[in-house]
Amino acid sequence: MKTKTEKNILVAFILNLSFSIFEFIGGIFTHSVAILSDSIHDIGDAASIGISYFLEKKSKKQPDEVYTFGYARYSVIGSIITTVILLVGSVLVIINAAKRLINPVEINYNGMIIFAVIGAVTNFTAAYFTREGDSLNQKAVNLHMLEDVLGWVVVLIGAVAMKFTDISVIDPIMSIGVALFILINTVKNLKEAVDLFLEKTPNGLSTDEIKEHITEIDGVEDVHHIHLWSLDGVLNYATMHIVTNGDAAEIKKNVRAELAEHNIVHATLELESPDEACTEHNCHVEHNSSASHHHHHH
Repeated sequence: MKTKTEKNILVAFILNLSFSIFEFIGGIFTHSVAILSDSIHDIGDAASIGISYFLEKKSKKQPDEVYTFGYARYSVIGSIITTVILLVGSVLVIINAAKRLINPVEINYNGMIIFAVIGAVTNFTAAYFTREGDSLNQKAVNLHMLEDVLGWVVVLIGAVAMKFTDISVIDPIMSIGVALFILINTVKNLKEAVDLFLEKTPNGLSTDEIKEHITEIDGVEDVHHIHLWSLDGVLNYATMHIVTNGDAAEIKKNVRAELAEHNIVHATLELESPDEACTEHNCHVEHNSSASHHHHHH
């Protein structure tokens, strides 16, 4: 059973690929670097959507012995590859456009206007198809689609402006504008994906706040060793040690309920009795040694 996200990504891929080839020809035909650069960007998009499609599929697989956390990070890798392709694409576009600023060429404005209209409509359709879905990957794909629509609207306005003013420098200037926009968004996307791989505490979560809330639960004396991370930017995970004398089942139930409010779907909780409590809050080694001393005493 294909999920909606996958089906949408596939539709977007087919639309994009066929379209970027058509666009490349259009760029050559109209001599417009804006259209040509758009097409390079679109081919990059199509390629990355193709990668996203396969990785998104893989990321839906259930956890197994080899990938005990499941495959969600594959989706993030898709996002990183896509982003890198776009980074390279935007830089190439800027270089080409800069050359054009120095040596302007004749441009077929009418052809450009026609292409821009078709381009805007096609990409709008693709954007409409990919608007649902919440994986980082899906967001990356949708962002491309919206950028493409934006790119075409800009090209259209520029083509009309050039038709009436005959200032052909407008073309490379537009193309640089679109490329810069893509560059900025791409960097943001890349940062998000890298943060996930660095196991950074997920956005919107604060270790201190969680510690505070859990300590307030009846029977909990202390919480330490809190680790928060996310696999895909959507699902959050946590592990922690809880010092308590209370009823284990009850404590766990309350802690999990509290964590659920912070959007943490999976938590591993270790309960310790106060007499084996660490002397230091950030204990690593001391913990084990003090625990073993206790055993000797008994």
